[in-house]
Formats: sequence, C-alpha cells, structure tokens
Amino acid sequence: MASPGNPAPVTAIQAIRYARHERTAEANFNAPVDDHDLPMPLDYFVWAIHRHGEPPVIVDTGFHAEAAAARGREITRPIGKSLRDAGIDPLLVTDVILTHLHYDHAGGLGDFPNARFHVQDAELAFATSRHVCDQQVRAPFDGEPVAELVRRLYHDHVVFHDGDEEFAPGISLRLANGHTAGLQMVVCETARGDVVLASDAAHLYANITRQLPFPIYVDEEDYARAQARAMDLAGGSLDHLIPGHDPLVLSCFPTENDIARVDLPPHTPIAEML
Repeated sequence: MASPGNPAPVTAIQAIRYARHERTAEANFNAPVDDHDLPMPLDYFVWAIHRHGEPPVIVDTGFHAEAAAARGREITRPIGKSLRDAGIDPLLVTDVILTHLHYDHAGGLGDFPNARFHVQDAELAFATSRHVCDQQVRAPFDGEPVAELVRRLYHDHVVFHDGDEEFAPGISLRLANGHTAGLQMVVCETARGDVVLASDAAHLYANITRQLPFPIYVDEEDYARAQARAMDLAGGSLDHLIPGHDPLVLSCFPTENDIARVDLPPHTPIAEML
C-alpha cells in the first residue's frame, strides 16, 4: 500500500473492452449449473498499466476481424481505436505482456510494431509442441499469431520469463498454469493495494465463487491451484482481482467509453453483484 510520501508505482490500470460474445451460463463452466440457460456473456479486454514517467505496459493484444468472424465473436471497437480512445499510441508501446497465447490474447501482435513481447518459457514451448497436434488442445490457439511471435523472436523482440519474476517497479509476473501451460498473471501495486490481472486464470468471478473452472484447460488440478493463487495474491478480495472476461468489470468499476479504471475501488462491491 502506498503512503503519502511514497506513492504507488502504478498510477492507473485501464481495462479496455474491445469485443463481446453472447452466450449462456452452461458454456462457462465444466459442470452443469442451475442457471444453465440464463445469459452469461463474455467481454474481451486488453489492459494498460501506467506508471510515472514511463510508457504504458500493455497486457495482451486481443484479436481482429478475421478471428472474430471465424469464431462468432463481435468486435465492439478495434484494438487500435480502443487504445487510442484510452489515450495510448500503439506505436509508442515498448513492452507487451502476453498472459498466454490463445487467439483472443495474442491475436493483435502487429498492432505493436515497436514492442517487446513478454511470454513464459512454458507457454511458447507448449504452443509449438506436439500437444497442438491434438485438435481439441489446438482449438483456442490460432497458428498465425504463434508463428508471428516466433518471427518476432528471431528479430530479438521476445523476452522469456521462467515462472514468477519481477517485471518492473510495481509490476510482477506470477505463473498460474492450468488454463494453459504457461499462463501468467500480472500483479500491480496501486494506491488501493495490489490489483491482480488474473487473465484466464479466472474468466469470470463466478468461476472462482462457484469453484467451477471454465471448460478450457490443460490441467484441471493446476487450474484450481491457479484460481486459489489468484485469490491469495488479491488478499482474498474479489474487489482486487480482475478476471479475463467478466462484464462485471465494466459494471462495477469506474467506467467511461467501455474503459474501466480497475486501479480505483469498485463503486459496487463485486460480491454484491454475484
């Protein structure tokens, strides 16, 4: 927690919605639920972390129109415009953290031509391994973004991380494998305490509160441990945990133009909305 004489390193975190998928609850859990036929859509975000005097650090890159059409998703605002509406010039971004390499988190590498991409060793190793010969395992990946990342590697624009690491003052990476082999969460030190960008360690707050995983994972036990770790890093508070796809982020945090300030406290406690 920051003090008046020692301000927090992270001054703002923007959760920027760029797409949506209308669906029912049954699609979001790996077991039957009573409200299976009720609407439970997914929102798609990229995140921007701001610090004093530094370019914003972008977390994930979203996807473009081709992937949206192929997978039946709705782009509500293209990534480039979303970032510019958030006051960010993608050409000036120097660092992008990829939480994992599924199509909706790594499909927009080309929007950041001057950036270095930060990825876990285990994630790229898995996405280029024999495991993706299995069509079910391969389904959440798109081959071109993975190939593009390899091309960036050969131009010295990829930085590998091995497990938990300190990324920059006020920003740390925490391994949370399970959904994928090398998913990394991003923990940010803000004026209200640590805020955990959990990405798909928890698609929805309900995946945590119901203790039911989203039905895409490489290891269910690791997934459960990742969710427990996310809550532990958030101090046991849902208000300090930001899931990867929950529309409640826009509903509960101060929001303008589909951009939520998750470094600020929610105006409605998350637990009251579940």
